[in-house]
Amino acid sequence: MKSPSNSSPVRIGIIGGGLMGREAASALARWFTLVDYPVRAVLIAVCDLQPGLLDWFRQVPTVKHLDTNHRDLLKRDDVDVVYVAVPHHLHEEIYLDVLRAGKDLFAEKPFGIDLAASRRIRDEAVKLGRFVRVSSEFPFLPGVHRAWTLAASGSLGRIIEARCAFLHSSDLDPTKPINWKRQAKYCGEIGVMGDLGMHVTHVPLRLGWKPASVYAQLQKIYPTRPDGKGGTAACDTWDNATLHCTAPIAGHPTPLTLEMKRLAPTETNTWIFEVLGTDRGVRFSTKEPKTFWTYRRDKEQWWEKTDLGFGTPFKTITGGIFEPGFPDILQQMWAAFIAERAGLLGDKFGCATPDEAVAHHEIWAAALVSNQGQKVVSL
Repeated sequence: MKSPSNSSPVRIGIIGGGLMGREAASALARWFTLVDYPVRAVLIAVCDLQPGLLDWFRQVPTVKHLDTNHRDLLKRDDVDVVYVAVPHHLHEEIYLDVLRAGKDLFAEKPFGIDLAASRRIRDEAVKLGRFVRVSSEFPFLPGVHRAWTLAASGSLGRIIEARCAFLHSSDLDPTKPINWKRQAKYCGEIGVMGDLGMHVTHVPLRLGWKPASVYAQLQKIYPTRPDGKGGTAACDTWDNATLHCTAPIAGHPTPLTLEMKRLAPTETNTWIFEVLGTDRGVRFSTKEPKTFWTYRRDKEQWWEKTDLGFGTPFKTITGGIFEPGFPDILQQMWAAFIAERAGLLGDKFGCATPDEAVAHHEIWAAALVSNQGQKVVSL
């Protein structure tokens, strides 16, 4: 790839100036750290209902517009792509508004509050010919990228089993006040599966490992929380979800376990991917972000550990002896989005597609039925 053009940058707007909106602004502000990257991306406009949140973005030199109504941002001719980070119940309305305004969309997961919403958003994007992808950062860690490459190579032999998990302990404290992610009217009936599920399914679905059946164990552990006003409020979303799936892998029905948990003791923000095959295996966890494990079969079998450096898919100024963090992989995800939009992704790992987002919603819809009837449900 050659140096980015200074004449035709991709102009970005952000709807939602909270945590992820600020992280996106940071990634775009450091765009010059990408080496030999073909497209320049700049943040032009930001929208949030709270003017106080917009104040933070005044320090970003490229930002020209600060709006409190997302439709005002969408009317701007100098915005090409819109990133939307809002609660799940707002996804469908705002995503459709973005698409109908003639903008391309970088969506947050879960891509609609439920399966029906995700299908409507996807179908509208296809109808209008807009480029749409869904946020999921962890595959852009060097260890995840290497695990995906090995799993896709066929060198593992027949796959025996696979597991992908995303684990938090953020809700272990019962005195933590409730927020929108703990209320079904905002987060969706699927609860933790909507919040964490795209991270868990992105790599398996990209490998073609879509479950054919699911048996779900869903848990609501704390039924109420403080409401922040001196009283209590109902927590009516699922806190933890463990899905025992069967996926056709290379023509064989294979166990695939998907785990999403907000109450996982000792886990701060742990993403796990493990695949065991007859010839080789791979294991990676963000609990050991520099460590990549593989096993190989000989007369005996053993795990081998590789210490990884800054081997991200898109080259940056950072030396290979260092290790990446969340801001780095977030920028790598954005680089993948911009490159694929320009037709320049090549064989690199790409952001989650609308079809993959719909597919992961199909799994969660089946999981709700499975848990209610305590039965295996076919997809």
